[in-house]
Amino acid sequence: MSAPLESRLRPVLVRRLLFVGRNSDADTLLKNVLEPGSWAIERAPDNATALAMAKAKPFDLILTSEHTSGKEDIELLRKLRRVRPHSRLIILTDESTPEDAITAMRERAFSYFSRPYSKETLANMIRVALEQPTWDDGIEVISATPEWVRISARCDLETADRVIHFFEEIADLPDPERTNVGLAFREMLLNAIEHGARMDSQKYVEIGYVRARHMVTCRITDPGQGFSLDEIPHAAIANPTSDPTRHLRYREDSGMRPGGFGVLLTRHLVDELIYNQAGNDVLLVKYLNL
Repeated sequence: MSAPLESRLRPVLVRRLLFVGRNSDADTLLKNVLEPGSWAIERAPDNATALAMAKAKPFDLILTSEHTSGKEDIELLRKLRRVRPHSRLIILTDESTPEDAITAMRERAFSYFSRPYSKETLANMIRVALEQPTWDDGIEVISATPEWVRISARCDLETADRVIHFFEEIADLPDPERTNVGLAFREMLLNAIEHGARMDSQKYVEIGYVRARHMVTCRITDPGQGFSLDEIPHAAIANPTSDPTRHLRYREDSGMRPGGFGVLLTRHLVDELIYNQAGNDVLLVKYLNL
């Protein structure tokens, strides 16, 4: 059966994406992510041309070339903000430092990827950029150096994805500590947003990161009233030894998503997991064997 006449006559909204440079991997990725017929992809050979094109007309998303440095792309972002203050820009770069990633976050880049990066993570970030209606007020840098970062982040899962990836770019840690700290940080941030803020995007969580010579700490303060580890039946950490899967039944009966292993997992990933008295402020500590 053909579509109603009204829907057939309705104009298709075509959104515009500007891609700087040429990258066959990114081309393939964009074809898989973008809905056919809904996007028009335009190209600019360099950042100067990209800025001129953005001045002439707005783009829904801009991706920089991975063959430019982080500093060059941040300068493009600053100039772009003067003419298109709400443009969504994802930086792809071949040369980067933790300072560049911090500056990109401060200047409200949507996201930041230095090589080598995961194509799957980039694809997901592009989807988030296309779907999130309000994005440029989600992350506020309170103060930041590569050794000490404090930010405030909106309590929604899309903003959490962006925060997690920015911190992956900022953290200068050896493996396997880098992987372990990243996973632990992700679990505790999602816990703060889901259980502390109750997924309320009007609320914010505060995040602190300190990189000392032989130690790294992450502190997450959520806006909730807190909890006791002995009184969270939705989490595996509270299961009695006689019933190690009790929380799974509780989550299913309460209509919660599968999971509940975050605190238990985090305790195995970091050296110390410390909650304040109220239970709405958690400190992760990982010692580095350098």
